[in-house]
Amino acid sequence: MRRDVLSLIVGWTMMAMIIPLLFSFIITWWLDGIDLALIAFFLPILFSGMIGGALLTLGVRSDTTERLRDREAFAAVALAWPVAVLIGSLPFWLGGVFHGPFTDGSSMADIGRGFVNSWFESMSGYTTTGTTVIEHSMSPNCIPGTTPDCINAQPKGILIWRSLTQWLGGMGIIMLGLMLLSRVLGGGMALARAELTGPSLSRLRPKLQQTAIALWTIYIILTILEILLLWGVGDMSIFDAFNHGLTTMPTGGFSTHDASIGYYDSFVIESIIICFMFFAGVNFTLIWLAWERQWDRVFSDQEGRSYVLVIIATTLFVFFALMSQGGNVDEGFFDSLFTVMSIGTSTGYTVTDYMLWPVVTHVLLFLLMIVGACAGSTSGGLKLMRVKLALKVAWREIGRIVQPRRIVSIRMNGEVVENDRLSLIIGMLFVWTGLFAISCILLAITMPNSDFESVVAVVASSLGNVGPALGDYGPTNTWASMGTPSLLITSILMWFGRLELMTALLLIHPRTWKREEREAPDRASMKLIRELFEKMEEKLEEKKK
Repeated sequence: MRRDVLSLIVGWTMMAMIIPLLFSFIITWWLDGIDLALIAFFLPILFSGMIGGALLTLGVRSDTTERLRDREAFAAVALAWPVAVLIGSLPFWLGGVFHGPFTDGSSMADIGRGFVNSWFESMSGYTTTGTTVIEHSMSPNCIPGTTPDCINAQPKGILIWRSLTQWLGGMGIIMLGLMLLSRVLGGGMALARAELTGPSLSRLRPKLQQTAIALWTIYIILTILEILLLWGVGDMSIFDAFNHGLTTMPTGGFSTHDASIGYYDSFVIESIIICFMFFAGVNFTLIWLAWERQWDRVFSDQEGRSYVLVIIATTLFVFFALMSQGGNVDEGFFDSLFTVMSIGTSTGYTVTDYMLWPVVTHVLLFLLMIVGACAGSTSGGLKLMRVKLALKVAWREIGRIVQPRRIVSIRMNGEVVENDRLSLIIGMLFVWTGLFAISCILLAITMPNSDFESVVAVVASSLGNVGPALGDYGPTNTWASMGTPSLLITSILMWFGRLELMTALLLIHPRTWKREEREAPDRASMKLIRELFEKMEEKLEEKKK
């Protein structure tokens, strides 16, 4: 492992974090006062700058940018996320959203639990999971029986920071760095593969920095458009519109109210958010192709068609299940569509308590938590492309039993999918299943008072980066009732889910951290070879003379 490469990536990540922290510092100063801004954001800015600067100064070599390989790229991305989460947790802890060192009357136990809550909230933000632990029992800003809306009672500047963590995490911290610092970081394609899922980056632009700019351009334009629509057409306040714009496109789901989107009870607002949740669940490559008017490639995409079909079919099934209980037609259909779109894209907004729906709808929502939407989108889950290819592999193997000599190639969008890629997908599904089973056992131990439905749904929601789960942790409840071990386990699962398992699991592989003892002799050998060639060239030149 070339640790100077890790220092380069992690160091620049910490330096890059200063930009959003500084933005939030200014906003908090404007909305909440200079005292809170200094406590909540100035200290994290100093911490991030000092540690990041030390890593770049002491841990980086002159040729580090040329030494990045896939191993270092994946390990660096996996490490950069917890570092960003740690820095992102400080405004919640220091700013008093949870009990912290500057909160009056807090015991050491309260401060310790406050840090765990802050870590969880930050991880939920950056991984775009969207579940929260902000409630009356955990936040000193909320008085039980007096504060009706605990989330809305938090400082506005910190709420904007909370939404900003999701917006940054949606497209990816490293992808932002590639757009700004591609020449400094180097090895961009390996870094992008470690963080992005699905699209072939070469399909958008020939150069990686151009691709990063194209993806972020789409992301920014759709975010601004949603903010304007929510504010101008949906009649939201500019503060609420800005926050929900930041948390819809990354399929994050953080809201500024305890009741989420149900707080507004507005057909227009819900319609706007449904549209942008749909866009967020689409492969961004298709959005780019639509921008370039390549409609034949857009409509011929198999995963895109499957995405639309799954949303329509699940919505109709849930709607008919609600009608069987005598629900209202208009309200039932719209609630079904919103909930299916929200869970299917792993956004996690809610407009109604779906735990009151028939049990069969819970099964469908549970499956949506696992599968997710399109690869190359900001949604979580396994992704429809992987599930579709895995089903094709299973069908091919069944066919071989009947016709052993028949050779069948698996295709996606008319192109043959290589066996190496299929093996990676099958391996990932196997790892996901094993991790899911182990996590259920661990959570069952740390949550002895929860039922089976709650434990299983929490694991699926965490790995799928969905947010609301089922049972005791459904749409009307936060996860604040979990103990510290459970919060730490679920936060790790969120991290695994956001990096799609393999990148995060690479950190625990023993060969990842193996020291390269032959690196120095190899460099010496190369230097000797170059010197020999130079002497041979000098002799040839002398003979010519």
